[in-house]
Amino acid sequence: MMINWKKAVGITAAAAMLIPMAACGGNDNNSNGGASSSAPAETQSVNLSVWSPQEDADWLKDMEAAFEKAHPEYKVTWKNSVVSEGDAAKTVQTDPSAAADVFMFANDQLGTLQEANAIAPVNDTVAAQVKEQNDQTIVDSVTGTDGKIYGVPYTGNTYFMFYNKSKFTEDDIKSLDTMLSKGKVSYQLQNSWYIPAFYLGAGMTMFGENGNDAKAGIKFENADAVSKYLVDLVANPNFTNDDGTAGLSNLTSGAVDAYFSGSWDAAKVKEGLGDNYGAAAMPTFKADGKDYQMKSLAGSKAVAFNPNAKSPEAASAFAAFLGSTEAQKKHWEMRQIIPTDKTLTDLEGMKEDPAVAAQQKTLAETSVVQPTIAAMNAWWTPAETFGKSLVSKETNADNYKEKTQAFIDSVEKDVAAQSAE
Repeated sequence: MMINWKKAVGITAAAAMLIPMAACGGNDNNSNGGASSSAPAETQSVNLSVWSPQEDADWLKDMEAAFEKAHPEYKVTWKNSVVSEGDAAKTVQTDPSAAADVFMFANDQLGTLQEANAIAPVNDTVAAQVKEQNDQTIVDSVTGTDGKIYGVPYTGNTYFMFYNKSKFTEDDIKSLDTMLSKGKVSYQLQNSWYIPAFYLGAGMTMFGENGNDAKAGIKFENADAVSKYLVDLVANPNFTNDDGTAGLSNLTSGAVDAYFSGSWDAAKVKEGLGDNYGAAAMPTFKADGKDYQMKSLAGSKAVAFNPNAKSPEAASAFAAFLGSTEAQKKHWEMRQIIPTDKTLTDLEGMKEDPAVAAQQKTLAETSVVQPTIAAMNAWWTPAETFGKSLVSKETNADNYKEKTQAFIDSVEKDVAAQSAE
């Protein structure tokens, strides 16, 4: 176990601990990529292209300036472009050799990025630091089937519940059914990232114990009971399906009293609800007389470097730098991006923001690490199709068993097809 940081280290120190050691070759004078204690013998001019979400533009520029100060051995010409974490793999696939040298990605894309030869494993030094900074759930989220770590996480990527505290007590929010008896609840049932929370809670597994065994497939448990619960949920007048565009505005306007989303919406929820702003981990639900704990799919957002980069040492160093303790601290200060770094638990404003505790509890207790293998692509379309059939009531109390079996068959067929590729 590495030493446990007691204080957030400065940018220069964090970078020195995180920079890869001879990750991709290079000259002996700069084998570890760290900041030199004296002027470097030679300054290397490098071009680095970087992808990030539009919202991170100011943070990225600040980190680039800090990186230059910490690394006088590099004279960097930067080229920044807007590509969100969710779009990284799709954009990379068009031409991996022309993709950015450093990019931010959602961990569920790891398998796709590996297949495209567009992401490189971190070296041993950075891998040790990733393990020291993060809980095991987060470490697992960027670990490939080969056991190597790809990318440096900087925030969790999962969903939990926002709610209006004037409508529900702390006991109420433990049970979705209790909430539905007292107020209106919104959920993205047709969204294939959100609907598995019910099936996972009832025992469904995805690709084995560690989520990386394609041959293990997706195994359903208590599927009929869950589907019947969802049929009844849609019929409940206190339930509103969120189409992915109106849930947040419905919560802040008072049209609904609870809404499931992630930390990216926290600032807007806080602004809209004021003193009534609440957030919590996933509740339980009762299906066929049994209580089940809803479980989110969980992962992370991380920074990676492209093995096709023309300056791989510099690209690797900067990717590690963007995941450093100080960079995560700055991310919180500028955008309230909740850090994954375990030492950053008491930054200004954290204790006052219930989304921080909600995300941390979700990652630790009410979630399942989202599989990163390419076979996971077999889940998305069948799950979306089935979710839409529930919302439209095409799947109903009369036919839910038949429709559920068709859903399961579709998933198994797609898993088999993915595994055969």
